[in-house]
Amino acid sequence: MSGYFDVYTVGVGGQGLLTISEIITEAAAAKGIGVNFFPTKGMAQRGGFVKTQLRLGREAGSCSPSISPGSADLIVSMELSETLKAVRYGRQGADYVVLGLRWQPAAVMLGKAPYPDEKQVVEEIRKNGGAAHCFDPADVPGGARANIYMLGAVYGHSRLSGFFSKEDLEKIIAGSWKNAAEKNIQAFRAGCSARGKP
Repeated sequence: MSGYFDVYTVGVGGQGLLTISEIITEAAAAKGIGVNFFPTKGMAQRGGFVKTQLRLGREAGSCSPSISPGSADLIVSMELSETLKAVRYGRQGADYVVLGLRWQPAAVMLGKAPYPDEKQVVEEIRKNGGAAHCFDPADVPGGARANIYMLGAVYGHSRLSGFFSKEDLEKIIAGSWKNAAEKNIQAFRAGCSARGKP
């Protein structure tokens, strides 16, 4: 596939969110696809806000690190409430691949703010002209890495599949965790074939 493709991802520390973008970046480099990867880490401890911005189809260093609101082709969220921070970045027709994990921020735990339910999140996505693909954390295969499962879900529910084959990504996955290559590839394939809830 030619053209530009911008991916905005959000989640919390400890989920392996950065790994999703790192694998895509490595796969793009291997295929000679221009790629710019900009990670942003919030609080270092588990549960702190994390986001990445990944821009495919542009030469390295040739574009701004920031994806403008209303321009991302794909939003990936590894935590339900964090999705709301990313909704405004999606363009009309963008895909939103969301893991319904709930990690309550301090304001929610202290009773100062409500926690959104999945229906509310999907409604906000639709208001912004996006297509929601929601996945239940309980469906992640036992012992599998949720981020690798979600990478498969991203591949199966977005135009990312126009840039890479499954084999391109599986090669990177296998090389990243040689002692758990088979388990991680199975998790990736499970995500590819999973059917997200609209």
